[in-house]
Amino acid sequence: MASFIATILLIPQSMGYALLAGLPAVVGLYAGIIPSILYSLFGTSRTLAVGPVAVTSMMTATILAPFTVSSSDHYAAIAIMLAFLSGVFLILMSLLKMGFLSNLLSHPVISGFISASAILIAVGQFKHLIGVQAQGNNLIELGQSMMRHIEDINMPTVILSIISVLSLVLLKRHLTTTLSKLGLSENTANMLGKSGPVIVVVATTSCVAAFSLDSLGIKIVGSINNHLPTIPVEYFTLDTLIDLLPGAFLISIVGFVGSVSVAQSFAAKRKQSINPNQELVGLGLANLGAAFSGSFPVTGGFSRSVVNVSAGATTPMTGILTGLLMLFTLLFLTPLFYYLPTAVLASCIVTSILQLIDFKDFTRLYRFSKQEALGLLATFFVVLFISMETGIIVGVSLSLLFFLWHTSHPHIAVVGRLPGTEHFRNVKRFDVETTPNIMTVRIDENLFFANARVLEDYVLTLVSQHKNTRHLILMCNAVNMIDASALASLEAIDDRLKSAGITLHLSEIKGPVMDKLKGSSLIENLSGKIFFTQHQAINTLTEHQTEPS
Repeated sequence: MASFIATILLIPQSMGYALLAGLPAVVGLYAGIIPSILYSLFGTSRTLAVGPVAVTSMMTATILAPFTVSSSDHYAAIAIMLAFLSGVFLILMSLLKMGFLSNLLSHPVISGFISASAILIAVGQFKHLIGVQAQGNNLIELGQSMMRHIEDINMPTVILSIISVLSLVLLKRHLTTTLSKLGLSENTANMLGKSGPVIVVVATTSCVAAFSLDSLGIKIVGSINNHLPTIPVEYFTLDTLIDLLPGAFLISIVGFVGSVSVAQSFAAKRKQSINPNQELVGLGLANLGAAFSGSFPVTGGFSRSVVNVSAGATTPMTGILTGLLMLFTLLFLTPLFYYLPTAVLASCIVTSILQLIDFKDFTRLYRFSKQEALGLLATFFVVLFISMETGIIVGVSLSLLFFLWHTSHPHIAVVGRLPGTEHFRNVKRFDVETTPNIMTVRIDENLFFANARVLEDYVLTLVSQHKNTRHLILMCNAVNMIDASALASLEAIDDRLKSAGITLHLSEIKGPVMDKLKGSSLIENLSGKIFFTQHQAINTLTEHQTEPS
């Protein structure tokens, strides 16, 4: 039953996303058959619904635009090649255990990318809502293209679009409440309350068929080939394959990150677990399945998965049955979509995609971190006015740049002991006890090439300001990694302090860090000692100071 309901709700969505990708509507059905089955067999989420989604569909259109015109056999062939390459990339990433790559797309980058993409998708669908032709990869190109065709606006299409959008909005807001008032259970009302797009699709298709509204210039889906897809291999070339590599890699990363985020959010609610590397396998095979079934890149989508969960899905069997029902629809029910207006499919996309725009996220981020808010803003505007690929590259680059800046300016503090405890805190923040001639410096960051010299300069400046220092303890409880550059800096610190008559000690070094330091010249030639705890270090050095000479 869950599969049946999900299939009904996903059919118009899948067809709409195929149009968004610049492909015939039937390709959306192709993308919902084999990919759904393969992911259900090899993925780790029990409820994630895999198929065409808005962002990857828009990225597909953007990546393929420079190659040829949309809706041609050549265009379809390149879309198949893109899905194939995406599947290969995902499988290779799984073999190399590269699920961690999803971490490169930070929350600000994802938020800026999704909001800008949602605006681009909505503007891109506007051409279907007014019945004109328009092409473009960014807001400027789309706007200019539509302005050139402004005289071609079809008023019957505009009226139908307005009615469709208003109906979808009203049904989304009030259908569930109305069904509850009619006596349906809460679960049933919530499930049927999501059928607004289906109701609008059925009603408008029936009206267009009954009154021959297509004769007024309203574009319809038309005849759909209900045969299994054929793959136009004659258009496959090595040069095209090479040119598609950057776009395929990018769409793989974006699709994987979005899919894993959705899968983890649903798994957390049900106390289930997700294996990112196995997700790469499931999504990779799904995209290979999409290629061999003549469609375009697919991934796990939030709206698809919400439909799946709301329909009552609890196991991957729902995805397998949904794929089989999509196949049944393709083979036997496609004549029912002949009079389906493309403006209605565009209305469904626009009303669902606008929910992804989140301007409040920028305000929240700005209050928390101006740097991260800048990353969101940069990603947003570059995606909007240049391209999706450039936007992601700029966003990731800024995130890495801000990370390097942050780690190259580590927090370093002189610490003392809280009275009556074994805890050590910043002397500038707490009323602590310090010991004459003993200075303790705590470094709150991993030590590597970007900040090694910063620590070196800090320590040497500090001892020059405190002439009576005889022991300096470097407290390493926050250090999880030391690279070769940091090791060289620590050796330089030890040598400089030794020449100044100051002994360098280390305390609270973590096991993995100590394992790496064993056998190094720093440990062999260290002027002082290595202490297990800072408390032990202070007690030992204080006792030595009070011993009679």
